[in-house]
Amino acid sequence: MAGGSGGGKSTLLRLLDGLVPQFHGGRIAGSATVAGLDPLRTPIPQLAQRVGLVFQDVETQSVYGTVEREVAFGLENATLPRAEMHDRVDEALASLSIEHLRGRRLATLSGGERQRVQLAAVLAMRPALVALDEPTSQLDPEGSEAVLAACLRIARDGRAVVVAEHRLESLLASADRLLQVEGGRVSGTTEAALRRAVVSRTSHSPEPLEAAWEMIGVDAGPAGPRGAALLEGISLAGGAGEVVALVGPNGSGKTTLLRTLAGLLPALMGTVRRPAGRTAYLPQNPGALLHLPSVRAEVELTLRRAGAGPAPDVTASAGAMMAAFGLTHLAGRYPRDLSSGERQRAALAATLVGSPALVLLDEPTRGMDLAARRSLAAAVHSLTERGSAVVIATHDADLATELADRTIELRVGRAIEVEPGATPQTAATPPAAATPQAPR
Repeated sequence: MAGGSGGGKSTLLRLLDGLVPQFHGGRIAGSATVAGLDPLRTPIPQLAQRVGLVFQDVETQSVYGTVEREVAFGLENATLPRAEMHDRVDEALASLSIEHLRGRRLATLSGGERQRVQLAAVLAMRPALVALDEPTSQLDPEGSEAVLAACLRIARDGRAVVVAEHRLESLLASADRLLQVEGGRVSGTTEAALRRAVVSRTSHSPEPLEAAWEMIGVDAGPAGPRGAALLEGISLAGGAGEVVALVGPNGSGKTTLLRTLAGLLPALMGTVRRPAGRTAYLPQNPGALLHLPSVRAEVELTLRRAGAGPAPDVTASAGAMMAAFGLTHLAGRYPRDLSSGERQRAALAATLVGSPALVLLDEPTRGMDLAARRSLAAAVHSLTERGSAVVIATHDADLATELADRTIELRVGRAIEVEPGATPQTAATPPAAATPQAPR
């Protein structure tokens, strides 16, 4: 399924497992049959045996603190024999190549790793229907391939798979049907329509820039299995008006680097320097950023804290930013009632408004449609023209190609600069020895 943010994709998926209307409520008419059951009347615990759903916000779906217990949770509720539970957990973890995460605490995982863990929990149940809401939004290429392979195995076994996605490139060749969900209506569509409006490529200036931020010999993050920090000896810098993209596999340390650069996570060793002025940080989970009664209040709060001037100036600036992200009609809405894509746009508006000196964005295109991606690109271009330094952690290759002046790959605790035109590694092999990076 494809379609703009807020069009109803998540609502349709939640109808499949009875959460709509049994849990979320709302008005409903007509009839439905899912895996031979009526989702409007069949108790949710019974539906859960036949329908597996992975949410957009996987952070809200976990129950236990460790990976193995989380994957086994549904099996325990189904009272399966212990030996069969062990076999199914092993099978589910292996199918997504995450056996190495078995003993990890969920709180220590990256967003992409948590997505794969929640999918493993669903696969362990062997449901007749698997429904996935933006399953690759935080995944590296290896993770995306593992999810697609798992979906194909499910389909070959005679079970159904329904996927709502904005990143359709890897799915189009394997999909049996394509549905467009817009404005609460579902219709068939063509591959050509879904492939329109290819993201434009821009050339970036090679002129050297004065450093706006620096990390010198930084070790960061929790100690790994060998007692070493997640990131070791990181020496990077970025200039005012420059966009640096961070790429690398899930769990490679992109979020850790951003949090350390933001000052939210103290460096274990080394020096971190940020520019004077506001540092704007967008976390992977936008819900962690939004807590006020309305979208407008969130955007205006940022401006007031930044000393944006008298009330009329704050109101005008907030209105302009909301309009830029297509949020004007949602200005009075409670952010947590919005779709995932709409929440992402609201969080971006609240983060990027004003003139931050340093902008740190963690997977900013999560759940976003093409129009919202264009708004993000325009906002980043506007910020860099005013001298903001921008660092983006992303698995979105199109976004990195369009916006980044430089690309830094994180792998095995090190950071190396990707040469222009080169493709970052996708295998988990150690990179060559890292050298200090400086802005161009």
